[in-house]
Amino acid sequence: MPEHHERHPFLTGGGEAADIIAGFDWASTSIGPIEAWPLSRRSAISFILRSPVPIVTLWGEDGIMIYNDGYSGFAGGRHPSLFGSRVREGWPEVADFNDNIMKVVLGTGRTLAYRDQVLTLARHDGMPEQVWLNLDYSPLLDEEGKPAAVMAIVVEITDKIKAERELEAERESLRRMFEQAPGFIAVTAGPKHKFTMVNNAYDTLVGHRDVVGKTVAEALPEVTAQGFVSLLDQVYRTGEPFVGRAARLELQGQGGDIDERYLDFIYQPIVADGGRITGVFLQGHDVTEQKRIETALRESEERFRLVAENAPVMLWMGDQQGRCVYLNKAQRDFWGVAADGVDAFDWFATVHPDDHKLMAPFQDAMRTHTPFTVETRMRRADGRTRTVRTNAQPRFGPRREFVGMIGVNVDVTRSRRTENAIRSESRKLTILNRSGAEIAAELDIDRIVQIVTDACTELVGAQFGSFFYNVTDDKGESYMLYALSGVPREAFSKFPMPRNTAVFSPTFKGEGVVRSDDILLDPRYGRSAPHYGMPEGHLPVRSYLAVPVTSRWGEVIGGLFFGHAEPGRFKAEHEEILSGIAGQAATAIDNARLFQAVERELAERKRAEGALQTLNATLEQRVLEEVQERSKAEEQLRQMHKMEAVGQLTGGIAHDFNNMLAVIIGGLNLLQRKLSKGETDVERFVEGAIDGAQRAAALTQRLLAFSRQQPLSPEPLSANRMVSDMSEILVRTLGEPIAVQTVLAAGLWQIKADPGQLENAILNLSVNARDAMPAGGKLTIETSNAFVDDAFAREFAIPPGQYVLIAVADSGAGMAPDVMAKAFDPFYTTKGVGKGTGLGLSQVYGFVRQSGGHVKIYSEVGVGTTVKIYLPRHYGETPADDARESMAATHRGLASEIVMVVEDEDRVRAVSAEALRDLGYTVLEMSGPLEALKMFDAGRKVSLLFTDVVMPEMSGRELADRARALQPDLKVLYTTGYTRNAIVHNGILDPGTNLLTKPFSIDELALKARKLLDE
Repeated sequence: MPEHHERHPFLTGGGEAADIIAGFDWASTSIGPIEAWPLSRRSAISFILRSPVPIVTLWGEDGIMIYNDGYSGFAGGRHPSLFGSRVREGWPEVADFNDNIMKVVLGTGRTLAYRDQVLTLARHDGMPEQVWLNLDYSPLLDEEGKPAAVMAIVVEITDKIKAERELEAERESLRRMFEQAPGFIAVTAGPKHKFTMVNNAYDTLVGHRDVVGKTVAEALPEVTAQGFVSLLDQVYRTGEPFVGRAARLELQGQGGDIDERYLDFIYQPIVADGGRITGVFLQGHDVTEQKRIETALRESEERFRLVAENAPVMLWMGDQQGRCVYLNKAQRDFWGVAADGVDAFDWFATVHPDDHKLMAPFQDAMRTHTPFTVETRMRRADGRTRTVRTNAQPRFGPRREFVGMIGVNVDVTRSRRTENAIRSESRKLTILNRSGAEIAAELDIDRIVQIVTDACTELVGAQFGSFFYNVTDDKGESYMLYALSGVPREAFSKFPMPRNTAVFSPTFKGEGVVRSDDILLDPRYGRSAPHYGMPEGHLPVRSYLAVPVTSRWGEVIGGLFFGHAEPGRFKAEHEEILSGIAGQAATAIDNARLFQAVERELAERKRAEGALQTLNATLEQRVLEEVQERSKAEEQLRQMHKMEAVGQLTGGIAHDFNNMLAVIIGGLNLLQRKLSKGETDVERFVEGAIDGAQRAAALTQRLLAFSRQQPLSPEPLSANRMVSDMSEILVRTLGEPIAVQTVLAAGLWQIKADPGQLENAILNLSVNARDAMPAGGKLTIETSNAFVDDAFAREFAIPPGQYVLIAVADSGAGMAPDVMAKAFDPFYTTKGVGKGTGLGLSQVYGFVRQSGGHVKIYSEVGVGTTVKIYLPRHYGETPADDARESMAATHRGLASEIVMVVEDEDRVRAVSAEALRDLGYTVLEMSGPLEALKMFDAGRKVSLLFTDVVMPEMSGRELADRARALQPDLKVLYTTGYTRNAIVHNGILDPGTNLLTKPFSIDELALKARKLLDE
């Protein structure tokens, strides 16, 4: 026993508060040292220390605070500093409230009671909080019977108030009753249990009877027979407290009626000095209404159980951990659970292992306290698996706390099977209708076989399917694989064709469908050399299904074969379906063969007619000899024409270049002479030299286009839009005597071509047409969709298929056949000397062929000429209109933008570098790729790399790739006069490549550099 218990027995059993009281310096307060405390104070403190109810006593006018452990919990962070403090200082935020309490209770001796009192207190870390309290203030009398202190019973009901505010509206009357329900307190003295004090709640409980000063038996005679006085005797005699829960009490009403109440209460002995029991402290709550509600709830639950138990659906309830707390009879029968085994039943173990992942909604709902629906397979008591749909809602307690789930399980096995069957049949019908419609209209046997193989593979759920023709090798052993589905052909290419084994032979003999749940266990399997089964590395096959395809004449055309790595995947219903499709396939193949036979017959007749004509033409040997001689002469003539064309090409190039060089050299010489004399009127000589150089550049581009070495930058475009955009410039270029008409097809396909080259081609053809109509005439540009058949495609060496046709027609003089035959030859022209280079049509021809198309001329003397350009259809999005960038304005650079010029030709490098400096850029000049790479290796940052493509040390593309490895964001602009294959493949610029073809103007360089840097 602590020492202070011996010195101050009244503190015995007082808990932590008693220890603090014993150790406190009370002499520093207005109530004096503890040794001088009067008996009344000690008694009061003794019984409040033993009470579980939060009680604080306020002594003297200062309200010196002494309280029990219950109150220390209420005080929060202010405990234990409140001990011995003045109440005004201890609770400054409610000082006025407490001043009034002290004034009333000490001044008048009255008791005060506050129900649901709202106060704002700073109990924890100085943070103010709103609390709700039931407060009962009673005076504590000294030995003279005067109020010496105030005893405050503090019952915090904050949680209750907050909970009650959250209760449903239909329970509003119940919340209101609980909000106003007070606790009652009374103190009795002596063995006869005379009331010494009671609070208002107790007064209300006993019907406002005058009980103070009377014994319990005198004041409330009806409770004696109910055993309450005996309980007081027991507590007084033993010193042990008594706790009553929902104890029934009958009280006499004023009208003589009996008032039945239920109480939660405690009888706490009051121990004076020396451990003597002086009385009993009584505290409690009226729980009559709660008792009635609990009774009604039990009855309601009993009714629910009665209804649920006999419900035809499966009902269940679970707790917060998802464990079963209730299963109705239907659910218990489903799982085979006894009524007394529900709590221990593990329902999750009945869920099919493959469906555990489907239980995520249940787990989420348990965490978030929300409804959920799942559908899983569960094992019944008889071991069968059933599909069960679960719908559940969360359950909440009276304080809205989550207590578990309540739900319904519905066996939906039969309905799901029906739905799956309907879905499966619908899928089968869709595939059958689709494949039937496709093969009915198909005359290509290869397509028929592939369509059927794909459809059958999908229908039976095989991992792969195949079609083998019933065509054997010279030994009659191997069949020919034609169609595969589900796997690439490479999966079978490394194996020999299947042989005439016991497994395959029945199918190709037309003996009917062969189906095996596990081919590895089939007695026909593994009996043939050399592999005795599937060769090593073959796709795994366990389930096997084979169907012969038999023609209407009984010939086995081939066989459909299907495999799956798992056993038992193919069913009897699949045999019936595949037999039907095989019949359709056989009919379609027969029809296709008949069609092909008719085509062959017609071709044979045509060939025979041709042979007959040939025979008639070669009846005489002399005619044959003359033909041979003529052929030899024609070959010699063709060789002469070739040499003539080469000479004409060489002479034409030399003639045109000499003319242009004469202009350039003469202009520059005159410019030099004029400048040496100080003359400034030199603009016309500069313009002449530039014009000559530009004509030379254009001639070079035409030569490249004819040789198909001009790099193209194709893009999707609309021929209609291009022709429409060119109409105005054509009218201005061709002049008033030429009437320009455009006929543009609706729904024209788009093409992919170099827009600049296509414009040049149309312009060249239009200018040629104008020259063919010196007296005026009509120029028509027409577009249309065209289909190139196999014959046309073979004749002109282009792929068959869909093309866009652009036709340029004139009403001019037309061309004789010999002129038309040489129209595409380079430097061939019918115009006067100096009026044409003879490269216009050759440039058109080179561009179109390089773009994957073809050009054909139709002409008739005196009627006119039509040139038809065929360009392949492009499948893709139609390009949006975009404005062409003007080359007129020079796009300047910034000094902070660094351009590295890499060019092995010194003069070209010097001109390019000086042009870029003039445009405002900072320029680094490099004579070769290795020198440039040293700069990148040293960490030099470059904004734009301007490099030649063809250089001795390495190509410009290789330089750019290595530079970008060091500086990933590097912009690159290539320049070249001849591209080879570094950045151009099949005549097309590589995607993302930017090229400036030599020779170029400063304006072109400025625009290209600025556009690339701004991207």
